[in-house]
Amino acid sequence: MVKIKDLIQQIDTVHGVCPECKEDTILVAIVTDYYRCTSCGEDTRQYINGSIKYLRISDEDKKWLKRNKSAQQKS
Repeated sequence: MVKIKDLIQQIDTVHGVCPECKEDTILVAIVTDYYRCTSCGEDTRQYINGSIKYLRISDEDKKWLKRNKSAQQKS
């Protein structure tokens, strides 16, 4: 039997500044390198270049997320 505590520890979360609401917040992974802000709900993309930054996602990013969410739900 899986415990809720174990499930929560498996969720990929990071601490960062949301580019949409500018809040210092917790970001929860949707899929690899894409996170959702727990303050405003906006989706962001992780960018690593010497430091980690979170960027607004483009329309192409949104299409990619939609395709991959659909593929994951079918699994």
